Amino acid sequence: MSVKQILIFDSGVGGLSIFEEIRKKNSKLSCYYLSDNAYFPYGELTKEVLTQRLLCLLTDFTKKHPVDLIVIACNTASTIALKTLREHFSIPIVGVVPAIKPACQLTKNNIIGLIATPATITREYTSLLIDEFATKKQVLTLASTALVKLAERKLSALPIDNMMLQKQLSDIFKEWLMLARRPDTIVLGCTHFPLLKADIELCFGGNIQLVDSGGAIAKRVQKLLPVQCSIGMPQHHAFYTQKNKQQCALEHAFLIRHFSSFSLFLPLEME
Repeated sequence: MSVKQILIFDSGVGGLSIFEEIRKKNSKLSCYYLSDNAYFPYGELTKEVLTQRLLCLLTDFTKKHPVDLIVIACNTASTIALKTLREHFSIPIVGVVPAIKPACQLTKNNIIGLIATPATITREYTSLLIDEFATKKQVLTLASTALVKLAERKLSALPIDNMMLQKQLSDIFKEWLMLARRPDTIVLGCTHFPLLKADIELCFGGNIQLVDSGGAIAKRVQKLLPVQCSIGMPQHHAFYTQKNKQQCALEHAFLIRHFSSFSLFLPLEME
């Protein structure tokens, strides 16, 4: 049996946190990673533009690089277009949503923090999750694009000062850090954020539980594509949709995770 092939898709590199969780569960899967950095950030796109972009881009990519399963490693794309994508493709598609439910099961003081991008915080889907699972909890929300940029900088080959990083994190979480009763559990509502998990824990003095969707996504992928004896070694290849200095700097993050290539992919509409 040949090695199973999956596609992890995101507008940036946050999906690498999902890749790491999937690899822990099943190291025999081969992975394509597609970063649509040409349209980053997705939160600024209308529902119609984003849905059409996803349909065109993923259709073109999977024609050239057939896969057995797609992971949409982006909260915005998942909440807006997952239903449409599942109707369009015949292969399984796994999406990611903020881990509100598991956070409610973990909290001891019934105060939960949700940090995500502005688009995710204001999305109706997020409000519905809170209404469904956290009616008896206090949920504090924090919108941040700065944390996304910090995660991408840490992933890049560019030098980073850890003291400066902690100062920036303290600024981002200032309103929670100043509370007499802080959240004891924080939902990392963007796939970029788990890449800074150790740094965020340090910012809160280690007295915090951080929850994300990575483990649940990995379990779902494992259920849909069980570990099997296969012929050949898994190989990982990364693609991006626009070449720029920032993207080139991020090549390092893929190489140290054993991706053997990092190259430009142009959908048919752009070729």
